[in-house]
Amino acid sequence: MTNTIDAKILAKMFLAGARNLESQKEWINDLNVFPVPDGDTGTNMTLTIMSAARDVAAMQKIDMFSLCKAISSGSLRGARGNSGVILSQLFRGFTKSVREKETLTIPMFADAFEKAVETAYKAVMKPKEGTILTVARGMSEKAREMADEGCGDLAVFFDEIIRCGDEVLEKTPEMLPVLKQAGVVDSGGQGLMQVLKGAYDAFLGKEVDCSVEAAAPAPSGEDKAARVKAEADIKYGYCTEFIILLNRNFNIRTEMDFKAYLESIGDSIVVVTDDEVVKVHVHTNDPGLAIQKALKYGALSNMKIDNMRLEHQERLFKDEKAAPGTEQESVQKEEPMPHKEVGFIAVSVGAGINEIFSGLGVDHIIEGGQTMNPSTEDMLNAIEKVNADTVFILPNNKNIILAANQARMMVENKKIMVIPTRTVPQGITAIINYVPDLSAEENQELMEREMGNVKTGQVTYAVRDTVIEDKEIRQGDYMGLGDHGILSVGGDISGVAFRMVQEMMDGDQELISIYYGADVTEEDAQALREQVEKAYPSCDIELQYGGQPIYSYIISAE
Repeated sequence: MTNTIDAKILAKMFLAGARNLESQKEWINDLNVFPVPDGDTGTNMTLTIMSAARDVAAMQKIDMFSLCKAISSGSLRGARGNSGVILSQLFRGFTKSVREKETLTIPMFADAFEKAVETAYKAVMKPKEGTILTVARGMSEKAREMADEGCGDLAVFFDEIIRCGDEVLEKTPEMLPVLKQAGVVDSGGQGLMQVLKGAYDAFLGKEVDCSVEAAAPAPSGEDKAARVKAEADIKYGYCTEFIILLNRNFNIRTEMDFKAYLESIGDSIVVVTDDEVVKVHVHTNDPGLAIQKALKYGALSNMKIDNMRLEHQERLFKDEKAAPGTEQESVQKEEPMPHKEVGFIAVSVGAGINEIFSGLGVDHIIEGGQTMNPSTEDMLNAIEKVNADTVFILPNNKNIILAANQARMMVENKKIMVIPTRTVPQGITAIINYVPDLSAEENQELMEREMGNVKTGQVTYAVRDTVIEDKEIRQGDYMGLGDHGILSVGGDISGVAFRMVQEMMDGDQELISIYYGADVTEEDAQALREQVEKAYPSCDIELQYGGQPIYSYIISAE
């Protein structure tokens, strides 16, 4: 019987939990309620916990205080998406409770679980039951019950807690009707269970994979200079990866033609065909072209677009900060931004939308959005680059607001104002309504009020069959997603987009803005504009190239 554990065992359990979550992330992604190609709960939670796991793996000497600091700090900085932020807050509360201890007992675990749940609930403005929070609270209550009953065996304690967590998880569809209709349990709760199950296996002494690549040491001046040269040598700036879910024959000839096309727009090409899916990797300056071509063969999933030049710049920035005064003359420095009173950061993806935000005065754009949720550390790096006393952040996605708020709480030398924009059109409206003569607080109130007048619809495609809100959806169908649910479904993209607009209109709107994505031709977008203009002659209709991946159209009405 084991009744205490020390820091070394806890570290092993944490690493095993992280690896178990990582191994299950695609399964967790598939639990996403809406059958969109960017359901990324598993990915976000994995990136969050692995950020901390790398710090733990790099520790030379393990004691409880240092371990807790590595877990808390690493997960807070690496937190992505709502699920990742909540997971990081659970770790933050847990580690805060136990960091001063040398060994942990069952009563201490019960206290720590309660502190974890309390911290996570406080981080969410409007906690919703039937989510990861509910699963965590159920296990915390079970932990307290067992501790009060005098349980003395940690193996029994952990086993009962995990059983309880599974039971609560199975009940989440009864708490959230949307889960029940989609036939899934909460994905964040499932992710949390995988962390605990991996940790429990390690505690029991099972053969588990605890190997995690440690955080890389700070590079030398010679290494940094080489990185600068490497950045200059980058011919194609975007590392683009995705999977094609084939809906037509993809024979050898087709594959050769597709590879030839990719070679015409980029390099570092890998195309692997496996049954009914094709895995694609390409470096290109226009990811939209690769996406548009791939869509001819089927629906896309597992989209990932990384700005390699930006990654090089950020690495250099971090390296210089970590090792000041070491051969910095050999590294080409980024020109500092002139100081100003107020600066703006926006999360955006797509060349056209990025250009719109830049034209409206945004100082720094974080590449990302629904397909790539930036981390808290991405936010902190952007805040540091914007040389302003007050910095407004426009997350432009409901799944990024928590990470932005977490960054805000971690910054002490600047005033950070997070405007909770849930869509790109809301972000555009918010910054348009900024008034320099008003205070930051007055502007926050004005921007939030004006963005509340914006309705947004987004057209994407389904990656699986399902029924949501009494709408039958087939894999490959196009869906018009509104602010609060699915507005239209069908096989014709223009028809879906138009019906989505019809559902958005209630007679009070005066302006309709259409942003067309990377997979839409200008001719098709113009045809949709004319159709909307004919239907709503009293509205001003704006058509702009957004260049965003996955979402063929982003349309706003205000």
